[in-house]
Amino acid sequence: MSDASHEHLPARLWWVLGALTVVWGFNWTAMKVSISEIPPFTFRTVCLAIGSGLVFGFLRATGQPLSIPRAHWGRLALTAFFTITCWNILVVFGLQYIPSGRAAILAYTMPAWGIPLSVLVLGERMTAAKVFGLALGVGGMLLLLWDDFERLQRAPLGSLLVLGAAFTWAIGTVIQKKYPVKAPLPAFTAWLMLVGGTPIYAGMLVFEDVRRLSTI
Repeated sequence: MSDASHEHLPARLWWVLGALTVVWGFNWTAMKVSISEIPPFTFRTVCLAIGSGLVFGFLRATGQPLSIPRAHWGRLALTAFFTITCWNILVVFGLQYIPSGRAAILAYTMPAWGIPLSVLVLGERMTAAKVFGLALGVGGMLLLLWDDFERLQRAPLGSLLVLGAAFTWAIGTVIQKKYPVKAPLPAFTAWLMLVGGTPIYAGMLVFEDVRRLSTI
């Protein structure tokens, strides 16, 4: 199979992409509301614990493999740190300072970081199509942010945190491509959430009073 074929989503999966887009969009508003009541480390710990638990439970119930090659645990941990730990913490703290819609726009600047990183680290070609797509994406982002430029200037910390999340997401994606973990995707996803969520769980124990949940 050619490299070009890996860059195109099969037609039968377009409905999945559409559904994920809608759900992911609502997710930002839900996060904004949730962190107004629940401490950020606790909120992300609960989300990742439930998510990984459901995936592990499904895989166990359906008899699917859960093992990860011993030699690839370091790769998995490194990918999890950038794509799960850093992403979730930077986003949830950034959301405390800026509106959820603007946070989502800034977070999805990931391709703007991912494409140059792929060229530098993976040796991928910077094709005309990639340049054109990147220009359209960045241009659209700037148009959407233009009206709120003054607001972003007044809340630089939140904007920088979410942009940092986009950058770590790009780093994790590049690492995953350069050092792939040879495991079934469902098992890889479950372990990714569990391993990446462990430092967040530690942060909850150190920085937050989990007893507060009983009063919410």
